[in-house]
Amino acid sequence: QVQLVESGGGLVQAGGSLRLSCATSGLAFRLRLMGWFRQAPGKERESVAVVTTSGNSLYYIDSVKSRFTISRDNAKNTVYLQMNSLKPEDAAVYYCAPVYRDNSSWRNAGTIWGQGTPVTVSS
Repeated sequence: QVQLVESGGGLVQAGGSLRLSCATSGLAFRLRLMGWFRQAPGKERESVAVVTTSGNSLYYIDSVKSRFTISRDNAKNTVYLQMNSLKPEDAAVYYCAPVYRDNSSWRNAGTIWGQGTPVTVSS
């Protein structure tokens, strides 16, 4: 069965950096577009970044462009999100998932979510 295990979150000061990882199993990883999502308290989950099967970034939400970088290691079935110049508004629980494009939105192509990794940014 598919497993998605996010890690790397934590508490950081505004302007700081974090690198999130998402280890996957049970997924034809190298054949899947992968994405990061986030959900802040009281808000809907939103897609943050998407990476192609070959490792090229395909999408970033406007608010993270030039600050976040998505990447992947197909040999390790792992997707990463390097987050720099963090802002308080980046605070959320971050999730990874295989993705597909639905009209103008990126959505989870699978049926499960991992436990997520929380990111807290102090001002």
